[in-house]
Amino acid sequence: MTPRKISIESYPTPSRSDKAALLFVHGAYVNSSCWTFNFIPFFQAQGYDCFTVDLSGHGDSEGRERIDDFGIGDYVDDVKLALAEIGRPAIVVGHSMGARVLERLLENDTAAAVIFLSPVPTTGTAGSAMQLLLRYPNFLESLDAAVNGKISAKTSQMMTEIYFSPDVTPDEILQFLPMLCPESQQAVTEMALPETRFGIRRCQLPALVIGGIEDAVFPASMLHFLASSWRADLYRAAGAGHMLMLDPQWETVAGHMLAWMEKRVAAE
Repeated sequence: MTPRKISIESYPTPSRSDKAALLFVHGAYVNSSCWTFNFIPFFQAQGYDCFTVDLSGHGDSEGRERIDDFGIGDYVDDVKLALAEIGRPAIVVGHSMGARVLERLLENDTAAAVIFLSPVPTTGTAGSAMQLLLRYPNFLESLDAAVNGKISAKTSQMMTEIYFSPDVTPDEILQFLPMLCPESQQAVTEMALPETRFGIRRCQLPALVIGGIEDAVFPASMLHFLASSWRADLYRAAGAGHMLMLDPQWETVAGHMLAWMEKRVAAE
């Protein structure tokens, strides 16, 4: 595959800091702007230089017209480019599909620490997808409409119920809809399968897993499997849905991340 331009954005802290950088990796069907509403300003104010990457075919990165050509391995390469550009130790934060990308990255590379937000279950997405379809038979149709900019009241209602906490209204998510985009079917297919990688030894580094109690996409009951495999600390956010960085509970989640980083990463 020919080289492609990857969009990597820098959000430096206003004050000088010797803390590790933060690299945020978005999930499926969105771009890196999901981090800019709440998390980037919060962590900047706490003295962290923040970086985001648009994975291939997303946001301002090249490849949108051939997004189905990209798999998880290609997204891993994108994150490697971002880490190389940062050029110093970084805490990597991945949401949903982004968490699966970081799992794959850390098979061969390392980081100052890793935080998995609403991670893809170790068993894959097939089971959770079936549960969603049983509960919302028109889910795939609504998702396709949403990522292609065809938003109706019905579609907006369904996206709100599935991806956000119960106290969020469809009107409140309108500001987030421009970040939606199609996802690679190759990557979607890969995530449907269990993440069984024989002969791979996980690197030992500080790890944190966070999921929302109200996550309708990946049930909170699945979180302990990933946490166990990484020997990670685990936090279940009360009242939070799948989109932890955009939910009303985002500040509680960010505050927990901050306290964990200040304790665990500094101690390593």
